[in-house]
Amino acid sequence: QVQLVESGGGLVQPGGSLRLSCAASGSIFSVNIMGWYRQAPGKERELAAVIGSSSNTNYRDSVKGRFTISRDNAKNTVYLQMNSLKPEDTAVYYCYMGIRGRAYWGQGTQVTVSS
Repeated sequence: QVQLVESGGGLVQPGGSLRLSCAASGSIFSVNIMGWYRQAPGKERELAAVIGSSSNTNYRDSVKGRFTISRDNAKNTVYLQMNSLKPEDTAVYYCYMGIRGRAYWGQGTQVTVSS
């Protein structure tokens, strides 16, 4: 059984930074795609950033230049470095991993950007 555990969320002022982490445990051979989604109150879940097995990355336009996704394959961990945070980045952030053809999700971590 695979489990994803997230950490790193919290309250930060506009312009501040946070780093999210998500580690997978369990029966893992290799992880294909890793990503971060987010869901703001009253809105649908949306993709923030994704990283493939070759470390190719893709970002939604609103976070380009501010967020950086990275992965550590030895630790089965994905990171999201978030800089220059804005109030509109406030959301629950969920990590995602594609493992052996199945999708796995973290439990979500709250990120609140407010003064």
